[in-house]
Amino acid sequence: MIINLNEETFDEKTSEGITLVDFYADWCGPCKQMSPTLNEMAEQYGSQITIAKVNVDKNPTLSRRFGVRGIPMFVVLKDGQEVKRTTGRKSKQELVRLCEIKGV
Repeated sequence: MIINLNEETFDEKTSEGITLVDFYADWCGPCKQMSPTLNEMAEQYGSQITIAKVNVDKNPTLSRRFGVRGIPMFVVLKDGQEVKRTTGRKSKQELVRLCEIKGV
């Protein structure tokens, strides 16, 4: 399951474990193209990581906080702290490696 985060829920929902956050916009073509990949990851690895989405247009404070310059931007958080980031369309394998999911 993919969760949608906003400025009120972000810190609480990302405070424990590994979270892959997709910073996106509804009008962004590459962002839309990432949806099937993120859904697959959520189904396959949902017990190991949390997959979350943040709409940059609706959450400008979070966008500034993470210095979003291009989308889609993926940030990996471990217990609420950023450990990695990447920008642009990525394959499922690239995102799995980014998250360091075990047993893959």
